[in-house]
Amino acid sequence: MTILETSTQNADIKIYVADLAAYNAGHLHGVWIDATEDLGDMQNQINAMLKKSPVGFAEEYAVHDYDGFEGCSLYEYEDIESIHNKALFIEEYGEVGARLLAHVADNIDEATRLMEDAYHGEFKSVADYAQDLTESCGDIPEHLAFYIDYERMGRDIEINDIFTIETAHDEIHIFSNS
Repeated sequence: MTILETSTQNADIKIYVADLAAYNAGHLHGVWIDATEDLGDMQNQINAMLKKSPVGFAEEYAVHDYDGFEGCSLYEYEDIESIHNKALFIEEYGEVGARLLAHVADNIDEATRLMEDAYHGEFKSVADYAQDLTESCGDIPEHLAFYIDYERMGRDIEINDIFTIETAHDEIHIFSNS
């Protein structure tokens, strides 16, 4: 059993690419790759790993593990460029980006559009968002403030105008339904 590893072992967003010929012959042979590296460098690392295959001429590989994708799914035979693009998006936007990718079925263009044009920020609840939205429109007279039900406003806004992505307890991210 051989394992080929690179110095990118400690990278935050990484994939484990396995040599399928070695795997099918009962050998664990692969490489951990920083998925945010240059696409050409990633492919060069895969080619180098395949060249050192313990079973001779190897040409097929698969992604057998990954780390740092924050809940965003990768597929065993997913294109390296697609994985690279997801990694760059997650590197830029973090966990909310990964969950947004899952929400839009891995559509990077749609996720980018939503982050750039439809993101309203992080709040503890939809009611907090409703309160922030209401108060940003102007001052609420003190004698009326007690009559505003931000829970109901938030519920109505969520039904009609927004969707949320929860990243932790009391941590939601608000996006327009556009």
